[in-house]
Amino acid sequence: MVIYNPKDWWKLIFAFHKSDTFRIMLPGILGMVVYSTLIIFLEKDVFDVSFKNTTSIHSLVGFALSMLLVFRTNTAYERWWEGRKLWGGFVNSSRNLAFKLNPMITDKVIKTRIRILLVNYLNAAKEQLRKGVSHTDLQPTDRYSIADMMKDEHVPNCILKYIHIELYELLKNGTFTQEQMLYINAELQSLGDNMGACERIKKTPIPYSYSIFLKKIIFIYIASMPFGFAMEFGYWTAPIVALLFYVFASIELIAEEIEDPFGTDANDLPTDQITDTIEKNLEEILG
Repeated sequence: MVIYNPKDWWKLIFAFHKSDTFRIMLPGILGMVVYSTLIIFLEKDVFDVSFKNTTSIHSLVGFALSMLLVFRTNTAYERWWEGRKLWGGFVNSSRNLAFKLNPMITDKVIKTRIRILLVNYLNAAKEQLRKGVSHTDLQPTDRYSIADMMKDEHVPNCILKYIHIELYELLKNGTFTQEQMLYINAELQSLGDNMGACERIKKTPIPYSYSIFLKKIIFIYIASMPFGFAMEFGYWTAPIVALLFYVFASIELIAEEIEDPFGTDANDLPTDQITDTIEKNLEEILG
């Protein structure tokens, strides 16, 4: 995720980050300029034909297209913001669990083991939502090796299982009481619930029919503009079409990027920084 100052207008206006839609759309923008210029040349200088009253049609279609893009952007941002709230839930649940376990567990070895398992769980959750967990994302404990944690297909579930085993053994040997287990149960459940909710966002993209329909409408709308605008604007139609293509296509491009917020793109959630923060917090709380 790009960290920036939203009040620095001039720097943002003239910034061309690798994630900036203008850089990504530049080949398409130049292609639309060439395409529009060719259509205008053929219409005005070769065939001497003109299409009248199409600007009003494009105005009506443009309004409908704008409404579709607003809905598309709002839906994508809602997924992004829900993902951020879920990772905020990971932060709160892990801290609260550590606060509750710290006075309840006196054995430093067990306390360290649970702390490492919690950190591993969150790192595994982060990578599971990306391209999968690797050995370098985890650290072993005195009881569980990295191979033990990765023996199941769903690595976060495997690690959370070991956390439950550790706490259940503390209940069996009398370190915990039933009331204390109920006291920490909400945080344990929240860890699993947040992971499931993140997977729901990850594995449920916008319906295919809606996505392909919107892209086709944008293409048809932009590609048909030079035919109707050439008579009224002449060769100025080319930059006008290129600008509108940049606007509409960029909105769709941004929505595509933020609807899956768990990757490593510039506009995705800062899950690396969040997990680093959680790890530091757990070290401070549990030692």
